[in-house]
Amino acid sequence: MKQVAQLALAVQLPDDETFASFQGETHQLVINQLKGFIELQANQANGFYLFGIKGVGKSHLLHACCAFAEEIGKSSLCLSFSELKHLSIEVLDGLEQIDVICLDDLQLIAGDNDWQQAVFDLYNRVTEQNKCLVITGDQSVARLGISLPDLVSRLNWGFTEQVKMLSDEEKIRALQYRAQQRGLVLQDEVTRYLFNHLSRDMASLIDSLDKLDKASIREQRKITIPFVKETLLSH
Repeated sequence: MKQVAQLALAVQLPDDETFASFQGETHQLVINQLKGFIELQANQANGFYLFGIKGVGKSHLLHACCAFAEEIGKSSLCLSFSELKHLSIEVLDGLEQIDVICLDDLQLIAGDNDWQQAVFDLYNRVTEQNKCLVITGDQSVARLGISLPDLVSRLNWGFTEQVKMLSDEEKIRALQYRAQQRGLVLQDEVTRYLFNHLSRDMASLIDSLDKLDKASIREQRKITIPFVKETLLSH
């Protein structure tokens, strides 16, 4: 567990990535299911597999699971295979002692038999301890490219939900909510300007909001369309 502890200390979860900030009616069913899964300590199945294309918010949901677990007094840990795949598989040893374990981007180990076996073994230990394992990937289980049949079976045995893309209007509301959480006033015309002149995936929009936030504090200016042009589109 020492290696895990060291890795966990290096991972700072975004404090604004909660279920509340995961806006949109499109996502409400998934949020409700995840909350129930964590609250009930996985009394029906111990695994929850979330899949969807890049940019729909899967990592956000994992961070939200950890935040929610903390709210109700449960331990949690969120790790990504983008980091894990460079480490020894022993990094997963002992994780079954944690109430809610979140693993991001399972597709990154599709060609690695050792890692697939390690995740399968973790799944079994989590089941024995009646803990919760939430895993994300970019495709459905059948299309994920996982070659270990036992792991495919485990993923199919638990809960499975697709995370769908927000509608344009939901993205606009989500961006304004995130701005409000930061104490920013983002007028409708500014939000729509951002939406029409920048990449429309939420990760890019949130990154732009972060840049605007820092620039507005530094320059003591309100966020207006001219300010957006100067800060984000002048280069």
